[in-house]
Amino acid sequence: MRLIPFEYAVRNASRSRPRLIASLVAAALVSMLALAAAAFVGGMSRSLEHSSRPENVILLGAGSEESLERSQIGANVADVVAASIPGIRAQLGTPFVSPEILLSLPLRTDRDADAGCQSLLRGITPAAFLVHPQVRIIEGRAPRPGHDELIVGGSAPARMNAPPEDLAVGRTVRLDNRNWTIVGRFAAPTTVMDAEFWCPLTDLQVATKRDSVSCVVVTLDAAEFADVDAFCKQRLDLELVAISETEYFRRLVEFYAPVRAVVWATAILIGLGGLFGGLNTMYAAFVARVREIGTLQTLGFSRLAIVINLVQESIVLAAAGGLAGVALGTTLFDGRAVRFSTGVLTLAVEGPAVATALVAALLLGIIGALPPAWRCLQLPIPAALRAA
Repeated sequence: MRLIPFEYAVRNASRSRPRLIASLVAAALVSMLALAAAAFVGGMSRSLEHSSRPENVILLGAGSEESLERSQIGANVADVVAASIPGIRAQLGTPFVSPEILLSLPLRTDRDADAGCQSLLRGITPAAFLVHPQVRIIEGRAPRPGHDELIVGGSAPARMNAPPEDLAVGRTVRLDNRNWTIVGRFAAPTTVMDAEFWCPLTDLQVATKRDSVSCVVVTLDAAEFADVDAFCKQRLDLELVAISETEYFRRLVEFYAPVRAVVWATAILIGLGGLFGGLNTMYAAFVARVREIGTLQTLGFSRLAIVINLVQESIVLAAAGGLAGVALGTTLFDGRAVRFSTGVLTLAVEGPAVATALVAALLLGIIGALPPAWRCLQLPIPAALRAA
């Protein structure tokens, strides 16, 4: 089979300026949308997965395995665990056992006149920095118990939809009808903790009028998960269940599977809109070239060769638009913080997201060219040559 030279397709791609612009814009929009969806889904999965450490085990209330915020266990559990389970990691005699409270509460900055924004607060002891080494204080200091102080994660301003200067060191936020002073900032990149506010455990217990904690996080050394699990099953009075931190966040990833499905469904539906717009553009362009198509058949080129050339022409336009969409999407989306229920995720335009965007643009070019090309080739050669 004799094929039409590829240069012919490239030359024809820019022959009609309106069609050129419409095709480039459609491909760019579809690729940008696919890029945003892939970056969102990838950022969510990465944020949840990077928040866990394989050597950490979470002890929480039985029946609350899917939500730390609903869990309540006794405040003395941390001491009992540290004394009862050998093989827990320790440093200078301090066991890596961290009792914590995790709550979503309204916080209000100095500029807020309303009830404030729901924010994630974690009540901690100094051991929290041992079991969560991803967290590093980058400015200021750790909060002191009894002084209504807290430290702010790097993504907390995005979580509260507030300018960073409102949560700078030295500023205050309103909680429980009291002003809490921000004494430090911490960074925990690509984790859900980066969007949290950390304050002393006892201060948060006083503010929320509770004497329990949400969980106890333990870092294992010589001990194994089975040892912690056996402890929980033996101490029925404590009503505990053990779950590895990796498993807990894996379940969260599965829990948000419907959200990811909705994101992809939305991207596909909008992409179909771009596809139908591309079909209209291709139909108009190819119908205007019916005589040219008939002439190519007269010169001995088969219908399959003509279809291949028309698809090549469409792919050239789709690839150019897709690359432009990826370039623009990278500028707009890469590193942007997006709020969701467990914190803030950071969109990351990486290799898989770029590949998804380019494939979407190329599929638009292929699928958008085949139906109108086949429709134009249905005309007999004499009728095609007489077409206006």
